[in-house]
Amino acid sequence: MNEANLSNAIKHLSASGGSTNAIIHSMALAKVMGLKMTLQDFDAIQSSVPVVAKFKPSASHNINDFHQAGGVPAVLSTIRKYLDTDVRLAAVGGTMGEYLDAFSADIDRKVIRPLDEALSPAGCFSLLTGNLAPLGAVVKKTGVEPQMFRHVGPAVVFNSEEEVRDFLLNKKVEPGSVLVIRYEGPKGGPGMRELSIPAAMLVGMGLHTSVAMITDGRFSGATRGPCVGHIAPEAWVGGPLALVNDGDIIEIDLNQNILNLQVSPEELEKRKATVQKPVRKLSGMLAAYRAGVGGAEEGAVWLYRDDWQE
Repeated sequence: MNEANLSNAIKHLSASGGSTNAIIHSMALAKVMGLKMTLQDFDAIQSSVPVVAKFKPSASHNINDFHQAGGVPAVLSTIRKYLDTDVRLAAVGGTMGEYLDAFSADIDRKVIRPLDEALSPAGCFSLLTGNLAPLGAVVKKTGVEPQMFRHVGPAVVFNSEEEVRDFLLNKKVEPGSVLVIRYEGPKGGPGMRELSIPAAMLVGMGLHTSVAMITDGRFSGATRGPCVGHIAPEAWVGGPLALVNDGDIIEIDLNQNILNLQVSPEELEKRKATVQKPVRKLSGMLAAYRAGVGGAEEGAVWLYRDDWQE
């Protein structure tokens, strides 16, 4: 495994409409490999390729359709000109170029599009930054309805997954809102819980074209809709997400890669004195996990530090 192979993997991930979870795994790999990869570097790689395939729930085709259409080698063959074909592939032997030269199966172009019929020209993700996510946040852009690529609305704030699920079941969700779920990051959860159930509820209620959801937690590969995750720094360590109040106006722009809280720096500074984290007492392994896990922007790797010595 080397930097060129990781870059190829990221390009395949993006071209095939992959999961935001794979961003965490890619950043973790980069960290333990000693690469100085940032989310901005990841974005430059993933946005360099067109999206040639999408699958459920972002499209009608499923994973079996993907396999029948030619699968991984079919996507790699389609985006070949964007790949480093000289790298060696330990799993199959030879180089990427030799692997693709040996691929001769028919590709179903209704499932895996040719480059001139790509579904999106510049990757399947948006990597966002702004005063609400100084170290970054992620969203699968190709799973979002185009009318929600830019959304500005008032925050409705929750301190756990359970709180937002209860709200969705029992309260009225106003169109235009931005649901903010915090303290679900790597340290806060702890473990960076997957908020795919609230995201699915949002879609099931038909609110994914009018309501956004943002969190320092994560979503699954089966999530669609305007769901922004991995906000860093997370609320538990004092990230700006901890400073959001109900009614604050939040701006999300997937074209400009922006996630901003429209509150003055002076007001945010005042709020720091009043922040109260939820009580989540831990012991044993979970306490050790919270103490040792890193941020989502670096792969949420546990027990790994750059300054350790032999």
